[in-house]
Amino acid sequence: MALGDHSTLRVSSDHGVVTITLDNPPVNVLSAVMMHELHEVLNILREDPTAKVIVFESADPNFFLAHVDMTIAERMDILQQLAATAAEGVNVFQLTGELIRHQPQVTIVKLAGTARGGGAEFVAAADMTFAATETAQLGQVEALMGITPGGGATQYLPEKVGRNRALEIILTGDLYDASTAAGYGWINRALPAGELDAHVDRVAHQIATLPDGVVAAAKHAMPPTEFGRGLITEDEAWASLVGSPAAQQLMTSALQRGAQTPDGERDLEGLLRSLLP
Repeated sequence: MALGDHSTLRVSSDHGVVTITLDNPPVNVLSAVMMHELHEVLNILREDPTAKVIVFESADPNFFLAHVDMTIAERMDILQQLAATAAEGVNVFQLTGELIRHQPQVTIVKLAGTARGGGAEFVAAADMTFAATETAQLGQVEALMGITPGGGATQYLPEKVGRNRALEIILTGDLYDASTAAGYGWINRALPAGELDAHVDRVAHQIATLPDGVVAAAKHAMPPTEFGRGLITEDEAWASLVGSPAAQQLMTSALQRGAQTPDGERDLEGLLRSLLP
């Protein structure tokens, strides 16, 4: 398995369990480069029959994925490359979640820190998520930026938590603790932080050591939902807002006030609310 060198992630393998460590300082934003590197690695793994489980973790204990990089449009070259590989009706941001959801391996997120926006969509796309009770947090912050989610959340969340809670999550822009997220069905389980590594390691290796064919058969019997028109509608809703003066001003002002820095991201919701009329 030749996975190459990457600037925003590290990859290791142990007896059928592949660990992808997300590492994009200072706050692990989901950048165009990280998206490209994830797609490269996941596409290689699709063809690797020895890989049974993929565990996603973060090099930063505070941030799993802060959110999509607010300056991502500056790398239109990479975004265009990615868009050229997307299925019809799937935008470049939905592409990451759809790739994870259709991965032949079992995908597991080990969530120790915060995942917002596109980071939370990444979590929702995985087969399983286990989170640290004391420190893990999830939120769809887009509404506070004057937009709606554009990377799958409007489709993934109703399936996981129900439409009523999905609307609550998306329209409040609140940050949810791990216990609440588990109670909603957003993640599998909240665990004490000191037990998280061992639990994920046990689950991943138990799955990886199953007899050949079991993982493939289980995933074949329980395929991911094909959202089809729903993803197109989500993209249309997002696209109708992201270029608006209000949204552009909110994101510009947020960056000026410290978004995408460790201090600004500690309470990004509060920062963004302070900018609203």
